[in-house]
Amino acid sequence: MSSTSINNSVIVFSEHRIPSDTPGIDLYLRNKRLHGHEVFTAEKTIVMVHGATFSSGSLYDVPLGGLSFMDYLATAGYDVFAVDVRGYGLSTKPEAMEVEANLNPPLVNTDTGVADFTAAVNFVLRHRGLTKVNIFGMSWGGTVAGAFAARNQDKVVKLALLAPQWLSDKPIPIDGGGHLDSYRLVPVLDSKARWLSTAPEHARDGLVPEGWFEQWAQFSLAEDRWSAERAPNKLRATNGPIQDIRDYWRAGKPYYQPSDITAPTLLLHGEWDIDVTIDLALAYFKELRSAQYRLWVEIGESTHLVLMEKNRLLAFKSIRDFYGQEFSPG
Repeated sequence: MSSTSINNSVIVFSEHRIPSDTPGIDLYLRNKRLHGHEVFTAEKTIVMVHGATFSSGSLYDVPLGGLSFMDYLATAGYDVFAVDVRGYGLSTKPEAMEVEANLNPPLVNTDTGVADFTAAVNFVLRHRGLTKVNIFGMSWGGTVAGAFAARNQDKVVKLALLAPQWLSDKPIPIDGGGHLDSYRLVPVLDSKARWLSTAPEHARDGLVPEGWFEQWAQFSLAEDRWSAERAPNKLRATNGPIQDIRDYWRAGKPYYQPSDITAPTLLLHGEWDIDVTIDLALAYFKELRSAQYRLWVEIGESTHLVLMEKNRLLAFKSIRDFYGQEFSPG
């Protein structure tokens, strides 16, 4: 356990290693809350899960500009947990990730992601003595969190999703086509060009403040020592989520039904997101017809990685306010 001070607030950082449903596979769960926050409620507790490439720490807890997404929520009074699915971040890597990628089929599909997220939520419920929590996920993590919410209505207070996956009759950029090995090597230092290319040319220079990309890349690469030794400046990301794009989203078969979600739901989307385009996000939003209520927030001048861009505070505030608001339709 450690602590940091942000804007005169002391944030406590705790780390947990929890068992998965597979012997030998442990999951890494990070937690942040304000010092002195010792009364835990469902409405003030959040559990997060990451997307198909980068870990929860990489996406939610790099202190860009001195403040991470988890820091922001913690200073607002939330008890925030973020899990790494197996194979990602500081969670156990399956044995097949320790050998050449072409020796095994795609690893860690969405079924596994949901199982690991379920383990994390159940741990938090026991650890804090709760029956429900708020949940958040982005991209593939939105599929994981959405599927969990659809299947575990009694455990969810509110659901917030950033650019969740949905059915598409067009190619999805993260799937480059061709044969899929068990995992792929992601050239982290080269990813900035692709990231910026999704925004209009006139807006690229100011999209990511100076120094932020380098700070984020250093953090992300430090989580995978194996890659540092064998493939410098690259990290391993499992291909199970990519296989599921082919088996579900591009095949016209929803992995789960958003209409089964009953919790209040927030959908966030970035104006320049090409990974989950606005028509896909809108189609998903329309499927949320059973939610107690649903809210759409479009963040202008932002991409799929809005949480690490100049307008990230607009997303942060929208999520904070959604979890905090008391609202009863009608």
